[in-house]
Amino acid sequence: MPADLTSLERRVVAEVVRREDDLTGLLCDLVAFDTRAPDLDYAPRDEAALQDYVAGRMRAAGLAVRVWEPEAADLPPSRYPIPEGHHFRGRPQLVATATGAGGGRNLLFNGHVDVVTAEPRELWTSPPFAPELRDGRLFGRGACDMKGGVASMLLATEVLRGLEVPLCGDLVVNTVTDEESSGAGSLAVAAAGVRAEAGIIPEPTDLTAWLGTRGSLMPVITVDGRAGHAGFPPAHWSAGGPVNAIEKMQIVLEALQRLRLEWQLRPDTQHEMLAPGTIVPTVLESGQWIVSYPAVSTLHCHVQYVPGQADANGYGTRVEAEIEARVLAAAAADPWLAEHPPRFAWPGDVPASFVGEHEPIAATTLDTMAALGLEPTVASQTTFFDGPTFSRAGIPTIAFGPGNILQAHAVDESVPVDELVRAAQVLAVAAMRFCGVGEG
Repeated sequence: MPADLTSLERRVVAEVVRREDDLTGLLCDLVAFDTRAPDLDYAPRDEAALQDYVAGRMRAAGLAVRVWEPEAADLPPSRYPIPEGHHFRGRPQLVATATGAGGGRNLLFNGHVDVVTAEPRELWTSPPFAPELRDGRLFGRGACDMKGGVASMLLATEVLRGLEVPLCGDLVVNTVTDEESSGAGSLAVAAAGVRAEAGIIPEPTDLTAWLGTRGSLMPVITVDGRAGHAGFPPAHWSAGGPVNAIEKMQIVLEALQRLRLEWQLRPDTQHEMLAPGTIVPTVLESGQWIVSYPAVSTLHCHVQYVPGQADANGYGTRVEAEIEARVLAAAAADPWLAEHPPRFAWPGDVPASFVGEHEPIAATTLDTMAALGLEPTVASQTTFFDGPTFSRAGIPTIAFGPGNILQAHAVDESVPVDELVRAAQVLAVAAMRFCGVGEG
C-alpha cells in the first residue's frame, strides 16, 4: 500500500477491498433494474424502484434522504435538449446527506441511473438486465455507464460511515435520471438548491480525470430539391425541371467538412486539455421513391465545441452562427441553393465547461489518484457528463470513475471489478481530503 496515506486512509482503503463482494453485489442489484431512458410516451420503468433501493441503503448508513419528482415547470431556463411535455413522473431524483461535524467543505457525489436501450438484445452473450460476473468483469446494460460508478460512490459512502470517519464537511450523495436523454435530472437537482463546494461524478473515465467537456450541438439542416421522375431526361431547374436534393446536400457536407478541418488547426478553437471541436454528420434522410428525384434532404449532425468557442453564457450560439454563415456562403455559389437556401434547426445545446487543474477538487482528486498508485492523468478525450450543469451552478465538478467509455452503450457492456474497487478507494479518500477529517 502506498506510503503517503494516513493510517485512517489506509483503514478505509483496506475496508473497500474487504467489501469487494458487497460492491459487486450492489452493482448487480443496480443493473437488474430496467432503467432505460424513456420513450416518447415517457412511461416510467424501474427508476422509482431503484431510487427506493438506494434510499434504503443510504438511510441504513445514517444519511438523511430526500426522494422527489421535480416539476418540469421549475427547471431553470436553458438550451438543454429537453422536449416539450417533459415530466419526471415515475422517475424521481434522490439526494442523501451525511452531515459533517463542521468546519469543512461539502462534497457532492453525483451519478445517473438511467441507461440506453439494450437493443439488439439477440447479440448479447447474457441478458442485459441479468448481470453476470465472468473473467473479472461484471456484464450488463449500465454496468459501465454508469451504474458501476454509482456502485463505487455508494460503497465509498457506506465505508466512510461504517468506519465512523469524522468528516468535517457534508458528503452529499445524488442519483439522478434523464441524463442519457436530456440532462434534465441534474438540472432539476441543481435548481433545487443542492449545496456543495465541489463535486465528483464517477463516469467511466478509465480511472483518469475528466476536468470538463466540450459543448454539444445537434443541428438539423434541410435542403430543398424539386421532385420529378428519375427515368426521363430532365429539364433545367429554371425551366421547371427536377432538382436532386441529395446532390445539393453535398454542397452543405463539403462546407461542413472544410470548417471541421479548419477547427483542427485554428488557434481560437484549441484548448489546453480538451480536443478541438468537431462536426460529424450522423444521419441523412432523403428520398421519397426509388425512381423519383428526392424533393428534400435532411442532415443531422453532432457538433462539439471547446469552451473558447462558447458565448458569454457558455452556450454555442457563436458556433451556430459560424456554421450557418459557412453553409450559406457555400450555398450562395450554387444558383439553385442561392434561391432556395438551406434551413437550420438547433434542437438543444449542452454547454461547454472546464475545471482547472489547480481548482481544489481537481487537485485533491489528482493527488489522491497518485497516492493510491494511479497515474494522475487528465483526459483530453471526454464526452458529455453532468459536470457542466453543476459547475455552472457554482459547484465545480469533475469526473473520475471505473470502466472505459468505449464500453458505454455497447453490446455486452461490462466493467472490470478491480476498477470498481479502485474507484471506490479513490472516491472515499478524496472525500476525506476534500471535506476534512476531525477528531475521531
